[in-house]
Amino acid sequence: MIAFQPPITLADSSAESSKELNRANLRWRSVCWALLAGLSAGLISLPFGLEQAVRSTGCGLFYGLLAFHLERVDPEDSHLQAGLVGAICGVRSLGMPLPLPWGGSGALASLVTDLLVGWLPLIGSALLLHGTQRMLSASRP
Repeated sequence: MIAFQPPITLADSSAESSKELNRANLRWRSVCWALLAGLSAGLISLPFGLEQAVRSTGCGLFYGLLAFHLERVDPEDSHLQAGLVGAICGVRSLGMPLPLPWGGSGALASLVTDLLVGWLPLIGSALLLHGTQRMLSASRP
């Protein structure tokens, strides 16, 4: 069923235009957060190889999008922010190959090294993203 809608008045169009401008601004900021997180994670992991950089960039983009929306929902919950970094590091770990054979200490050392190489760029990206966000919000009047 189609409901009757009254014609848009000048006052209504101004409010709707402002609302649409605000939504466009939020979309732009969300994309900027994702790009900043993705590019920084990729650049941090570039010394470990191109494949590592591409994987870290993808996880960083995903982290940036989620972090922006989490920041909008509850900016004061640092435990939730840290949990998000841990969750994205966990997602990053799912794509890592397991060292074979599992027998010796070399396999455990290899696993720890792989986890550090995979997680450090994402942790660095999160620190850079939130440091930048705090710096920019502190500079506003």
